[in-house]
Amino acid sequence: MVIACPSAPSRLRFRNMRARSVALVSLSVLLLGRLAPATAAPPPSEFGTDYADPRTPAPPVAVPHTRHCSVEIVRNGFKNFDPYTSTYTPPAACRGPWSKVVFRMQGSVKGVQYDRLGHITIGGVGVFRTSTPEPSTDGISWQVEKDVSAYIPLLRSPQPVVMELGNVVNETYTGVLDITVTLDFYRTGPGAPAARTASAVLPLQDQRREDSDLVGTATLPRNTSRLLGEVYVTGSGGGCEEFWDTSAPPSTGYSCPDGSPYREVEVQIDGRVAGIALPYPYIYTGGWSNPYAWRPSPAPRAFDIKPLQYDLTPFAGLASDGKPHEFRVHVVGVPAGQSGWFTVPSLHVWTDARSKQTSGSITSYSVTPLTKSDEVTGSSGAAGSVLTKASRSLKISGYVETSAGRIRTTVERTLSNSSDHVWEAGESRDTLDASWRDLSVVTTGAKVERTDLTYGKSGYISFLPHATIPDAYDVVTDLDIYDRSRMSTAIAGRIVADRKTEETYDGRASWIYNVPRDQRHATGTQTVRYRESGTGGCYDHALSAVNGFYTKDYYRC
Repeated sequence: MVIACPSAPSRLRFRNMRARSVALVSLSVLLLGRLAPATAAPPPSEFGTDYADPRTPAPPVAVPHTRHCSVEIVRNGFKNFDPYTSTYTPPAACRGPWSKVVFRMQGSVKGVQYDRLGHITIGGVGVFRTSTPEPSTDGISWQVEKDVSAYIPLLRSPQPVVMELGNVVNETYTGVLDITVTLDFYRTGPGAPAARTASAVLPLQDQRREDSDLVGTATLPRNTSRLLGEVYVTGSGGGCEEFWDTSAPPSTGYSCPDGSPYREVEVQIDGRVAGIALPYPYIYTGGWSNPYAWRPSPAPRAFDIKPLQYDLTPFAGLASDGKPHEFRVHVVGVPAGQSGWFTVPSLHVWTDARSKQTSGSITSYSVTPLTKSDEVTGSSGAAGSVLTKASRSLKISGYVETSAGRIRTTVERTLSNSSDHVWEAGESRDTLDASWRDLSVVTTGAKVERTDLTYGKSGYISFLPHATIPDAYDVVTDLDIYDRSRMSTAIAGRIVADRKTEETYDGRASWIYNVPRDQRHATGTQTVRYRESGTGGCYDHALSAVNGFYTKDYYRC
């Protein structure tokens, strides 16, 4: 959002100005990184009426060299809160099986507009969620692409499509969000086998909200053999939960008094905790009170809001009895009665083709209570701090009786968070140094799959009275971010796959608040980088920009 930095007494009001429309869009997305080389002209001395089209350093989705067909599912200019609806029909010229399906979104906007949140559902299942960049006066365009092969079970038959991207267009906020979305279907062929997916992808039925919880039911196939949960979840909606990782108890007088800055997303089945995960600390393109920090490249995942994933297979045998079972998504840490969390869950279900009925049970169950400490200082108008350390773990084992025999699965998950949040009197300087780790180990027979996710933010925002302009403030943001993962698979102790990824952001931006737009004198530098290594080779791409224009665009391997 085009967010300006307020005087200290109005900081909470300022945060609440970030009221945004929340839309339904699900699916993991990678942005196109291979675009035209950086401009040969030197960058301007400060931001002007235009800046480069946004890009990210992530690689494009790898596709097979087979015939493909495209199906358009969205073409709309979003200027209000009306959802866009259409009907998806499988491509007649490229009937399955498909080796890969790629989601591609093209967006453009110009004028003045906040960043907006959007989502897409197909057949009631969330497949994509995103936020939008804030435009320049002259206009920008951007692209997003994502491998959506996991949703092939949905795409074999016609489905309703809904995209919500709430927006406000008036005399002040003039930017209409023009969006086109296509699905590209790649056929099978030499070196391009059919994608391996679940047997079915299901939304929850009879959904309802209870404070920050989303509750619904699902009746699984009676021959279910494996069960994964997926949840698109973000703290958002215009209140302080968008800034949950800088929350502080009301006693501190901090402008977002939402208690401790720890959040966690539980999945419960019939009232029992079945999965735990840490939400990602997203920063949208108006975030940290400084839209110039994210021009032209956004923070990691801002255009690619990935779902949390849970292996729920230990419960598969119990839930395959043909009866409806309650699934609840619960956000731990949200104060009672506080809303502001968006959650769209779905279930990926594998079935036993040789059996009409599976069965099973939980053999061991251990979910530790949350261990958390908060060291808190501060009072209204004074300096303050919140030092938080938190951890939690889960270990659940179960089995499913299948036509291939008894299959045992053990899911272990460990969460940890460390956060040091310090602010000066009047919140004139606000500093955060935080890290998160979410480690999952799933053992199925001799197969062990390990997923290690780590995230971090370190930096500050300051807003101080301008030396010569009455009622104006100098806003400065300086921030480092990292988003890392390591995923490996071992069979009988032998590693068969091992992949590391890292996306980083390093940027500093400044501008003058409470002056006409052409007097902001905004400046900003940023470097974003994406690296992959391990099984499958190496990828390393970095982009650097000054005052909205790319100065470096290079690959290292």
